[in-house]
Amino acid sequence: MTTKPKAKKFRIRRNTAAEPLASRPATARPVPGPAPQSDATEGSAPSASQVPPQTATGPAPAQTSADAPLSEASAQASKKSKLMQGQVSSAKETSMETDIEKIRQEGLTGRQLRIARRMAQKHDLAATSDFDAIRLLRQKGIDPLKRVNMLELVVPQNKALPQGIPGAGSKVQLPQTIPASQASLPSTEISPAERRNREIREIQLDISRRRRRKLILLLGRLAFFVMLPTLITGYFFYVVATPMYATKSEFLVLKADSAGGGGLGGLLSGTQFATSQDSIAVQSYLQSKGAMLKLDEDMGFISHFSQDWIDPIQRLDPASTNEEAFKTYSRNVKIGYDPTEGVIRMEVSAADPAVSAEFSRRLISYAQAEVNQLSEQKRDDQVGEAEAALELAENKRRVAQERLVRLQQDGQVLDPEGVIVSLRSQIGTFEVQLQQKELELAALQDNLRPNRAKVDGVQADIDRLRAVIQRLNARMTDASAGENSLANHRVQIQMAQADLATRDMMLQSALQQVETTRMEANRQVRYLTTAVEPVASQEPSYPRKFENTILAFLIFSGIYLLCSLTASILREQVSS
Repeated sequence: MTTKPKAKKFRIRRNTAAEPLASRPATARPVPGPAPQSDATEGSAPSASQVPPQTATGPAPAQTSADAPLSEASAQASKKSKLMQGQVSSAKETSMETDIEKIRQEGLTGRQLRIARRMAQKHDLAATSDFDAIRLLRQKGIDPLKRVNMLELVVPQNKALPQGIPGAGSKVQLPQTIPASQASLPSTEISPAERRNREIREIQLDISRRRRRKLILLLGRLAFFVMLPTLITGYFFYVVATPMYATKSEFLVLKADSAGGGGLGGLLSGTQFATSQDSIAVQSYLQSKGAMLKLDEDMGFISHFSQDWIDPIQRLDPASTNEEAFKTYSRNVKIGYDPTEGVIRMEVSAADPAVSAEFSRRLISYAQAEVNQLSEQKRDDQVGEAEAALELAENKRRVAQERLVRLQQDGQVLDPEGVIVSLRSQIGTFEVQLQQKELELAALQDNLRPNRAKVDGVQADIDRLRAVIQRLNARMTDASAGENSLANHRVQIQMAQADLATRDMMLQSALQQVETTRMEANRQVRYLTTAVEPVASQEPSYPRKFENTILAFLIFSGIYLLCSLTASILREQVSS
């Protein structure tokens, strides 16, 4: 950390007390204006009130005992100077005062004055004030009010000042009078500028030491908490871990093409959505503990991963439980179903490529058996329901037929409808004859003296016909017979015949339904087809050494970052 050195501000303290005219040059006159006080921290020269008067041309020589004639000559010169009435300023001093007054009237800001003072210091100009610095810069053809880079205003601390300028090596000093009583000996005290530079240098060195110490501590923590675990992880993946060979395969669950079918099922029959449930069921079965136990029973899955040459992390204990073995099975057998394509992808990993390929084939055979079982269950359910309906229809038809036969046997009439028709025809014939006899009787009775014998004969015929008609009607509708009457028996036989006809229709429909169900069940059979056959790998697929090492580095780095942020937040909360 470095800080820009502050610009040095110079002030001239002038002595306003009355001095002998002999001690001043004839052309020297102080510049009008307030006399600013010198900054105590800048290490200016002692005030004029503490310094004896002296000429502006150079320092006064030391007083000795041989200076008596000179003192007399100076006393005479002081007597002559009392006769002078005033001082005359030179044209150069007058123009300087005029220029400073004009600059003062420009209304410059404090920042602009500071910039001018720094530029004057950069160009080694001995300015008595900020306005004088602007005047001197303008005389050299430099515009101090022009926008410049602030870095150019910085003056190096160790820059050597030209010879002849007071304060060379420490700070810029304007010419000052030196008291004759003091000896020109080097001071043992350090100037404030050097002391400030030394303190700044010490602060910078301390900041550098602290930064270096914090950086070393940070590197140590990173090496211990991040790099060391990453190296251990990489060593395990590159040296210790047992290579695993993965065998990939793909298979689909398809349904036989159906010629019929309508509605939503017909729309989805040719897509992967028609077998999505069966595919998901097969995937779940292959990822189940039952498939693992069956694979262990057929191929020795647990014994393969319990071998001694497998690394300790992937090795399975021979006495492990089914749950521990199932964890290893889930880690080495990866099955995924793609619903957009209807494909089941399977990846089986093992320490031996041939064993891995055989594991994959066995799992595919288990999936095939599972699909066949699902299809058989669906077919059996559909056909079984249709056959049960057919059997029920047959039983009901048989009952209706037996009832009809029983009714026919109970009435001793095989065709009651024919008997009734015959009786009705006979009744009709006798009724015609009865009407003829009645007409004949009416014709005989129209005579004044009818033949009594004929009338009695016709009357007897009419009575006989009425008796026959009445007997036939009684036979057809015998009230005393009740349910055994011919009409009632006829009605029961008609109902039984109608019931039998209905059962025949239902039996025919059941037979047709059974045949249709069998055909549809045959069309809806699911079967598994292998799209990608399992092939033994020649190079190990796992572990992925570089990727796993980088992943471990990122994980450890994230954990360290989270812990560092948490510790910083807690430290800030506690300290506040």
